[in-house]
Amino acid sequence: MFNAKEETEKIIEFIRDYYSTNNLLGAVIGISGGKDSAVVAGLLSKAIGAENVVGVTMPCHSLDEDRDDAKLVADTFGFELINIDLTKTFDTFKKEIDKFSVEEDKLIDSDINFKPRIRMSTLYYVAAMYSHIKKGTYIVCGTSNKSELYVGYFTKGGDSVSDLKTISDLTVSEVIKVGEVIGVPEKVLYKTPSDGLSNKSDEEKLGVTYFDIEKYINGEEVDSITKEKIERLHNSSRHKFNIMEYKKCE
Repeated sequence: MFNAKEETEKIIEFIRDYYSTNNLLGAVIGISGGKDSAVVAGLLSKAIGAENVVGVTMPCHSLDEDRDDAKLVADTFGFELINIDLTKTFDTFKKEIDKFSVEEDKLIDSDINFKPRIRMSTLYYVAAMYSHIKKGTYIVCGTSNKSELYVGYFTKGGDSVSDLKTISDLTVSEVIKVGEVIGVPEKVLYKTPSDGLSNKSDEEKLGVTYFDIEKYINGEEVDSITKEKIERLHNSSRHKFNIMEYKKCE
């Protein structure tokens, strides 16, 4: 049985130990306006102090509501929130791609995955910048949960990249329970999960619900069609989990 209060305390202690052991000062995190980034930001604020947490909103043809929700999270936990608009960066890159005269419908996946990649580059830039400003090391913290990771619902080289993962072993329902413990605003915590990129919910894109993914992960029964979809998503994403490396023979 998942004890949210006990697990929350363990995560906070895990973060503190990691920061102390590695002589770190602060954290940079992308704040999307969704529950995962809100929970991670809240945990970090409680573990290392909100004054050492920098949240970054990075709109890129995004919804204004997401930025409003990000501000709500920052106001709740008291950390600094900065905005770096990547819309022009994205559009400039797209103009370069226009040279190849590729039909737009062939570029949908490329466009969707490019956004998390430029966002992650931005977070690492900000982390390096704050490390110099504050005279102490700031690292980038990830926000992917176990349910997303299992089915490969992340961008390789994008939101898969981080220096510290705090909720990667928590399913969606467990993330929500931790969010309840630390006081994430209900408007954000119970918001329908979406990537903010494709104008679709996560579950619409995946073709399965997080509830069923969690049941499958926990070894509970799901119908055969759902089981097949989950296994297909997991198996087709194997290349994301392990980067193969050639080793020469001795």
